[in-house]
Amino acid sequence: MTDKNSETDLLSGADGGAEVGIEHNINEFSVGEISSAVKRTLEGAFGRVRVRGEVSRPNYHGSGHLYFTLKDEDAAMDGVCWRGSVAKLGLTLEEGMEIVCTGRISSYPRSSKYQIVVEAVELAGEGALLKLLEERRKKLTAEGLFDSDQKQDLPFLPEIIGVVTSPTGAVIRDILHRLSDRFPRRVLLWPVMVQGDGAAEQIADAIAGFNACTTEGEIPRPDLIIVARGGGSLEDLWCFNEEVVVRAVAAGDIPLISAVGHETDTTLIDFVADVRAPTPTAAAEMAVPVRTELEALLLENQRRLLAGLERCWEEQRLELEGLARGLPQPDHLLEEALQRLDSETDRLRLSVSNRFEQNGERVTGLGARLRNPRMVMTSAGERLEQACERFTLAMAGCLQKNDDRFIALDTEARLPNSLTRIVTAKQDGLSAQSQLLDSLSYKGVLDRGFALVRNSEGKPVKRAAEAMSGEHINIEFADGARDAVVGGGDPSDSKPKKRPAKKPKAKKRASPEDDSQGSLL
Repeated sequence: MTDKNSETDLLSGADGGAEVGIEHNINEFSVGEISSAVKRTLEGAFGRVRVRGEVSRPNYHGSGHLYFTLKDEDAAMDGVCWRGSVAKLGLTLEEGMEIVCTGRISSYPRSSKYQIVVEAVELAGEGALLKLLEERRKKLTAEGLFDSDQKQDLPFLPEIIGVVTSPTGAVIRDILHRLSDRFPRRVLLWPVMVQGDGAAEQIADAIAGFNACTTEGEIPRPDLIIVARGGGSLEDLWCFNEEVVVRAVAAGDIPLISAVGHETDTTLIDFVADVRAPTPTAAAEMAVPVRTELEALLLENQRRLLAGLERCWEEQRLELEGLARGLPQPDHLLEEALQRLDSETDRLRLSVSNRFEQNGERVTGLGARLRNPRMVMTSAGERLEQACERFTLAMAGCLQKNDDRFIALDTEARLPNSLTRIVTAKQDGLSAQSQLLDSLSYKGVLDRGFALVRNSEGKPVKRAAEAMSGEHINIEFADGARDAVVGGGDPSDSKPKKRPAKKPKAKKRASPEDDSQGSLL
């Protein structure tokens, strides 16, 4: 037997020498072999188990798989549900939900953890369901989905009723039978599943589909919707507690009756619906009134209306008779008026007769004063003949007088003299106008020693400032024109030179022979 120091020497060589191997009788395994052996052991020992616990950190992965942790007060284990099994769960796992998982125990070698591969999930008892239901109800209540001001009144007599239920159950037959007994209406059935996986989505789609219908569409828009299902356990009715169903009902604008389960069954759709019916049959009774009762009510109202009208007429008649007794007799009121009418009629007849006689006498007197029209026409004809004779004699005398005057005229001697006088008068007038034109012309001003200065454009230059230095100008005198250039000196610097006086020529008076116009004749 060696001491501790000697044992150490056996394990490692002294002075950094070679390691000394130790022989063992235990088999050597790799990590993967151990993990696989553990996995086989777990799956063999726990082939199919049911595990109860509380859900923690549920994670619906983008790949479709579900990962979560199942725990209780003593321990925790991982759980996984593959994509093919997630759609069959029928529940959406939430934080804190107590469930019972059915599956097999396995391990995940890469993290050395064991886990349960879940194949089915159910809530752990009715208490857990009720707890989840209460939490969901409080959440939706806080959002205002259950407020009473959001609810609508049901139509008194809907033309079309939409029913959301299973087409194979007894519910639809009970509703149709009850409607036919009370007041037959048109019913549109939207078949859905009312239990199991996918039922909530179908119910929500049916409610949204009815609300999306239009009056002119292929499927007419219903005036009322009934969501119905027969009785069942809390698990069976759970699809009517899903948020997707509650929110679809809240988003719709068509009045809706919830008829899910029996009278003691309560689901979240009952809180958001406009009216809750204890049974599907009661929903049909709420949807339409009883036709026979309406007919009886109408007949009763008609009878009461007729009786009221008769009483009203009788009261009015009695009141009128009472008032009539206080009035005088109409015959007595008309007697005086009739007598006065007869008297006035007699006076009118006599007055008309007298008026006719007076007018006849006036016509007779006026007729005697009138002349006979034949005599008037004869006298007028005689006066016309006399006037025609006088007119003929006067015209003959006038023509004879003018003829004599024309014969007495000597046209050959008087016509040339007249033309000569006219031409002479026109010549004198033209000479006078010519003299006036000469007196008004600027030529006369030039004859008095003035000159007209024009610039290169032919415009008169009126001021010295208008003539630019070096500009060509034209100076017109009485006897002709000269071109000149404007100098640049100041006229005040040099004294003007005197020009020799020039005797004005005597102006010859134009004789009639020198007139360029000539004679008109």
